[in-house]
Parts: sequence; structure tokens; C-alpha cells
Amino acid sequence: MRLLVYPHAMEIGGSQLNAVQLAGVMAARGHRVLVVSEPGPLVDRVRELGLEHVEIPLDRRRPSPEVLRTLARLVRERRIDLVHGYEWPPVVEALFGPGLLGAVPVLGTVMSMSVVPFFPRTVPLIVGTERIREAAVAAGHRRVTLLEPWVDTESDSPVVDGRGFRAAHGIAPDEIVIAMVCRLVPELKREGLLAACDAVGELAASGRRVRLAIVGDGRCRAEIAERAAKANAQAGREAVLLTGEIADPRPAYAAADILVGMGGSALRGMAFGAPLVVVGEDGFSETLTRESTPLFLRQGWYGLGPGTLGSGAPALRRALERLADSPGLRRELGGYARKLVTDRFSLARAADVQEHEYLRALSDRVGEAALLADIARSGAGIVGSTLARKYRRWRGGAVATDDANARPLAGPARREG
Repeated sequence: MRLLVYPHAMEIGGSQLNAVQLAGVMAARGHRVLVVSEPGPLVDRVRELGLEHVEIPLDRRRPSPEVLRTLARLVRERRIDLVHGYEWPPVVEALFGPGLLGAVPVLGTVMSMSVVPFFPRTVPLIVGTERIREAAVAAGHRRVTLLEPWVDTESDSPVVDGRGFRAAHGIAPDEIVIAMVCRLVPELKREGLLAACDAVGELAASGRRVRLAIVGDGRCRAEIAERAAKANAQAGREAVLLTGEIADPRPAYAAADILVGMGGSALRGMAFGAPLVVVGEDGFSETLTRESTPLFLRQGWYGLGPGTLGSGAPALRRALERLADSPGLRRELGGYARKLVTDRFSLARAADVQEHEYLRALSDRVGEAALLADIARSGAGIVGSTLARKYRRWRGGAVATDDANARPLAGPARREG
């Protein structure tokens, strides 16, 4: 197959990492893969995999008429068989451009915490959790496939050496490293990052030899840095450090004694054999154990509302305190995390599922009338959403700027029993 893969961004992040790495696997299986994206750190990874890359502007409207024309031209010139977009803007641009004009099949992947209401329902859809799959089916999507976020458990493993990371940041061998590897953005991430700063600041002030390493960058960096400085002042030492973005964060994962995170970063961290505390919003935090696993397998590696230890920074502090005080518990839960990710979230399985969905999309085409009706519905929804965002901005309200994320579907842990 001749495939065009279009990630929604190229900064370090779960959805786009999945897009690039699976594109590499498809090329290794003999398919011809072209990656279209804006500039960003992951472009280097595209080139390392030997994939052709076509750049589109970073500053653009979403959806972008210029990108629609670029996609249509590439599909025509390269005789592309299928376009695979990640998150809603690439999918909409693919459908409104080459999907409409050239009648090339379009496949969509959404690794965000929900699917926007105006997402085209005739486009075959891949999502990351069972709860989101059920919601998409109930909303009328024609075909929805579950593909849980995957991990390359050979590249990401406990054999990676984290001592260099510790040495580079002045972390003593006896310090307990709590790592968060994520984008520093308001959407989904901000609350967990701030809670972690507060929780670790309190633990360090109590005399525990803990250090929180936050690996990543983004629009919230100044706010996170301010909260980190407050935690450090409370502890009387550097209890929280911000490393900035690291192109290859594996040494940071490997250096961690405890991981805090969500989504693809949480899963990737599990592969390194460290215990995991999953964070979300509305005060959510929950340690990965055998008992909590069914919750995460259903709703994803994220949550809303209080967990079993309560809510907010105090609950996160209690979870981290238990792990920091018990090396045996860290070994037990770290080993369990590694086994779970290798048994269920392997790269080979993900590649098989995705390749199967490509073949289905090629053979199961949508009728012209249904396609045009869906484009009209989706277009009207985008216009309505854009006008609503402009109105909220005019009124001075908060407006999310990350096009890939809508309001999560995950519910509080206590509702799962």
C-alpha cells in the first residue's frame, strides 16, 4: 500500500509518537509511507526511520485550505491508496481534500480522551479505550476499532541506563526519583503537574529523600516553574526540577524509582519496570495495582474525580508516600507494570491491528451520498465550534488551544467500584 500518514503535531507527545513509530513499522512491512506534518522535534525521528517527510506550515488555521490543497496534490502525484490522520484536524482536512476530490479512503485515529462531536462519522475510527469506543458507537460512528496505546517494549525496558540522567541533574544515588514525562500544557496535564509539585514539596519537607523530575516543555512552563520554586522553598532544597524537553526521554524513565503520568507516557513508563501513579483532573490520582487495572483498561490511563485515597495533592502525596517508604512495594508494583505492558500493549500487536484496519478501509468504501451528508454535518459542526470559541474569547473566558483534545469521558475511580 502507498500510505500518507498525517500526525496532528510534531512535538514530543503520545498521539504523534504513535503515528511516527507505527508509520515506521508499516514501512518495515513493505508499505510505502509518506509523512506529512508541521515542523517539530519528531521530524528527526521520521528521518531516522527512513520515511519521506513533507512539511506544512506550523502557523495555520485548523482546518487549513492550504493543507487541503497540499494533501490533494500529494495523493494525486504519489498515487496514495489511503490517508491516515491522527486527531480531528488531520482527519477533517484529509476528508474535505483528497477524500472528497480524489475519493481516496481516509482512516482516523483519536488518542485523546474523547471524540469531538463534529468528527466525521463515515471515517473508520481507531480509539484508545473501550469507554471511548462505546461512546463513539453510541454517537453514530460507522466503524470504531479499539487499539490501546502500545509500547515498544524492546527499546523501552529496564535495561536502559538511567545513571547518566541522574548525574547530569545532580541527583544522588540514594535519592528517590519521581518522574513525570509530559507536555506542559493546560489541557489535561496542568492539574496533575501542579499537584505533583505540591505533593513532592511536602514529602521533601518531611525529610524524605525524594526528587521530582519534570521532563517536557510547553505553554504552562512558567506556571509549573513557579509552583516548583514554591515546593523547593518549602523543602529547603531542590525537590522539584524541570529539565525541559528531551528528544529521547528513555534515560529519564530509566532513572525513575516512581512514575507519575497519564496516557501514552504512563504506559511507556510502565515498560521500564517502575511503579506508576496515574493522574488526571478534578483531583484524580490512583496507583496502578492489580485491583485498579480494570479501571484503567476500561477508561484509559487517566481519570476524573477522587481516587481511592481521596482527591488532589493530598491524595497524590499519600500514594507517593506509600511507595517512597517501601522499596519492596516499588519492586512488586514495578514488576507488575512491566509484565502488564509486555503482555497486552506490544508494538507487534498494534501493527497487526492497524494493518488490518488499512485493508478494511480499502475494501469497505463509503457511498457518495453518505459521504457528502457527513461532510456537510461535520463542516457545520466545525463552524459552530469555531463561533462558540470566538464568543467565549470575546467574553473573556478560557479557551482551550489544543485542537486534539476535547472533554474527557473518564469518570471518577469510585464509580467503578
